Amino acid sequence: MKILGFEIKRAKAPVRQKKSFSAANTGNLYASWIPSNNTADVDIKRDLKSIRNRSRELMRNDDYAKKFKRMIKSNVVGSQGIKLQNQAKDTNGNLDKKANKTIETAYKKWGKKGNCDVTGKYSLIDIKKMIMGTLAEDGEVLVRKVKGFDNECGFALQLLEADHLDEQFTDTNRNILMGIEYDKWNKPIAYHLHKTHPGNSTLTSRDITRERIPADEINHLFLPLRISATRGVPWMASAMTRMKMINGYEEAELVGARLGASKAGFYTRNQAEGEYAGDSEVNGTPINEVTPGEFEVLPEGWGFEAYDPQHPNAAFKDFMKVVLRGVASGLDVSYNSLANDLEGVNFSSLRSGIIEEREVWKDLQKWLTEHLLDDVFADWLDMALLTQSVALPYFKIDKFIAPTWMPRKFDWIDPLKDVQANILAIKEGLKTHSQLAAEMGMDIEELYEQLAYEKDLREKYGITLMSDVELGNIIESKDED
Repeated sequence: MKILGFEIKRAKAPVRQKKSFSAANTGNLYASWIPSNNTADVDIKRDLKSIRNRSRELMRNDDYAKKFKRMIKSNVVGSQGIKLQNQAKDTNGNLDKKANKTIETAYKKWGKKGNCDVTGKYSLIDIKKMIMGTLAEDGEVLVRKVKGFDNECGFALQLLEADHLDEQFTDTNRNILMGIEYDKWNKPIAYHLHKTHPGNSTLTSRDITRERIPADEINHLFLPLRISATRGVPWMASAMTRMKMINGYEEAELVGARLGASKAGFYTRNQAEGEYAGDSEVNGTPINEVTPGEFEVLPEGWGFEAYDPQHPNAAFKDFMKVVLRGVASGLDVSYNSLANDLEGVNFSSLRSGIIEEREVWKDLQKWLTEHLLDDVFADWLDMALLTQSVALPYFKIDKFIAPTWMPRKFDWIDPLKDVQANILAIKEGLKTHSQLAAEMGMDIEELYEQLAYEKDLREKYGITLMSDVELGNIIESKDED
């Protein structure tokens, strides 16, 4: 086409490129999928307080949330806690048994109730359990290490909820982000904490001024959501919506079932004649008290319509299982453990679920020792040597700081087969007695010491144990059965 002697060509329509990844597709099906490229801290700063408060509400009122918190505390810490086994060695490479025993005994004493906590209310096992429970509920917790405290070791711990660290406090001039002050490498150098809990409404006058605490006095514990995250979010965050909906659904079904069991109904008036003289009236509506097994003849002109809701719904059971499986996945636990549901499971599937779940507990145990216990032990020993509550030379502190941790262990799922597998692994040189003892949560030296003591005791009283041959025969007979 020519206009005023110039050739005009119609532009071709742009070729629409097909998305290489289906996850990048757009359209009506994906209209509600609104992503962002914000840093983790931008999203956390906006939503943290709301998520944390909702998580706490679920922990108070939701049975599954409460069970999850208890599972975290009992499986990561356990009833006996995480035990210290110090491994300080002499210059010749041998264990310094005397020094290690002295340190372990003093550490155990410091961990008793009234010694390790600034309030005097908790033991070290209590503190570890509260830390893990708070991490699950709030997503983060602050542990302040107080040196020079008025106790035998001159050292104690103070637990602080995340509310003390105001996520809205940011000062770019001092490189403070969400209450944490950083150096040029984004390494925390100080924490700006509220002196009192900002949510303590029972106080007539609250001191919510901030105090700058050096970072080496604070253990800020959280599992980062992303690399760019400097604050933690509750561990239930992805499952909270489902959990709240389950609450509402269960309540509705429960109310419906209760109404259905009551077999209620309505009086209807079919014609003008015939006044019904029931037990009583409320705002002109006849009310009658129902007595089990008793029926009543209505006057002419009145009828009765039964209200009989069919609850619980026939699909209630299967629906709850599906939703709770999603919740369990979001919490990194097995459905059977969370829901207390062992119906219809076989040994193989149950074993598989338990093994996978235990790997989560082991990961958390390792994380807790690396991010808290190693650091606390080093500071405790530093003060214990300075105060001489541990009577060892301070100049050897680098040698003495050699902790290994023995977290709680888990019972064998199939004890007989697991024991046989371990015996075979030891005979073939694939495992040592030390490894096996550690897997069972025992110190090999303490185990041998106890075995030697019991051997002497048996000889003293003439006690004979079952021989290896007799034990082997029993095992073989059980295998045949």
